[in-house]
Amino acid sequence: MCNQTSKRFARTALSAFLVIMLASCSGLFFYPYRGHLQTPDQLGLAYKNVSLQAEDGVRLHAWFLPAVGTVRGTVYYLHGNAENISTHIHSVRWLPDEGYNVLLLDYRGYGLSEGKAALPGALWDIKAGLQWLLERDDIADTPLYLLGQSLGASLAIYFAATDEQARQHLNGVISDAAFTRYSDIVRHVAAGNWLTWLLQYPASWMVVKQYNPINYIAQITPMPLLLIHSRDDNVIPYSHGERLYQAATSPKQFLESRGFHGGTFNEESNRMALLSFFEKTADNLSEK
Repeated sequence: MCNQTSKRFARTALSAFLVIMLASCSGLFFYPYRGHLQTPDQLGLAYKNVSLQAEDGVRLHAWFLPAVGTVRGTVYYLHGNAENISTHIHSVRWLPDEGYNVLLLDYRGYGLSEGKAALPGALWDIKAGLQWLLERDDIADTPLYLLGQSLGASLAIYFAATDEQARQHLNGVISDAAFTRYSDIVRHVAAGNWLTWLLQYPASWMVVKQYNPINYIAQITPMPLLLIHSRDDNVIPYSHGERLYQAATSPKQFLESRGFHGGTFNEESNRMALLSFFEKTADNLSEK
């Protein structure tokens, strides 16, 4: 009996420690994987390796996938918190065939990028990728879109709302499965386990606060915004998408999808909805 009690106490203490650590360190929102599991050419895609440098000197790696045929626009893609661009590429591998260049960035600590994943470093990395795109003459006269998924979507909202270059040059922002606040995710994770249920509020009070998407999403206007969230998402609840949409200002659209977290663009209907958003945005630009 005494041994069982000790084990229960140890499990509870370990869970408490993990939740508190998650809340205390922004780096623990990131789960990077070093190296690549595949390269674009193995998927039949042309690509270019891109070397970047963040403002603090950290060297970064990205892939640039050129559009096939006439260029209709460029998509700057920000992936979720796990693995790296070699696995997340499946979300955007179809875009070059539709006429869109794609830049896939690995934040510091991911893939071949140096450094340790954390905030605000990831935002400096996103800035470096945008600057690289803006220096390319071959895409200067076509629309530029920022597409983020999960953690990448949450970073995209903050970045698009607060970065002056982003506000000046982006033609649209697409957020797929973003969360409202970092503290909300900590609370959601803690509430899902009886061992940490009582810790959900203390842990959430300790979490990083200055980058919460819901506090900045209204500032994305007048850039068009497309928010996507799955009803079936058990990682970031659907309610996060609803609350973000309520906090956003026009022009904005909401796409309710179905299926697992991160699987949005496995569905043809969701791909068509994204292309429709691009086309509508491009038409509005040509009318100005």
